[in-house]
Amino acid sequence: MTIHREGYKTIFIVFLFVAVVLLSLNHIFPEQTWFHLFLYVLGTWFFIMIVRFFRSPKRELKGGGSLVVSPADGKVVVIERTVEPEFFKEERIQVSIFMSANNVHVNWFPISGDITYYHYHPGKHMVAFNPKSSLENERTTTVIKTEDGREILIRQIAGAVARRVKCYPVVGEPVVQGDELGFIKFGSRVDLLLPIDTKVDIEIGQKVIGKQTVIGFFS
Repeated sequence: MTIHREGYKTIFIVFLFVAVVLLSLNHIFPEQTWFHLFLYVLGTWFFIMIVRFFRSPKRELKGGGSLVVSPADGKVVVIERTVEPEFFKEERIQVSIFMSANNVHVNWFPISGDITYYHYHPGKHMVAFNPKSSLENERTTTVIKTEDGREILIRQIAGAVARRVKCYPVVGEPVVQGDELGFIKFGSRVDLLLPIDTKVDIEIGQKVIGKQTVIGFFS
């Protein structure tokens, strides 16, 4: 387990903020009381939670072949057929994974292939489990094309608390299943838009683990 590079700046700012608040309190009210102790504990807990949020686990990939692995940790909140309006403009199977603040927020590539499309969309910050968030929130859209010509769309969606989506792929470059796709800060959602003939192997409400849970496979 390491700290993700997206967290360095935030962790440093939070550390300075907590330190300044506590030092200022001690300067203004030097006599130690139970209230001081409470703030010490609260400040330490808050700092630890921020550090924990940016954890980046080292995991063994459990995928390969025609398997589609989960791009994120979280809970499955949507499995349905829908018309994808941005890129495919045709019916696809949508699988949506909601990530709470307690989940790891690194995102990974669910398959290997080439990046054929990428677009960043500025937008709103509604709660990530709201169905409208897929098309109205700040988000990124990435499409991967496999060697056999199948295409999967991955959409990273910022939530009510999440205010920044980071996505690293470049159009035209090859990517490997399980490599890092990006990071979303503080509560978010990831949508997968899969070919109609994909055999989905999960269910609504199921908790999934990035790089390890199999979402489905190509028939």
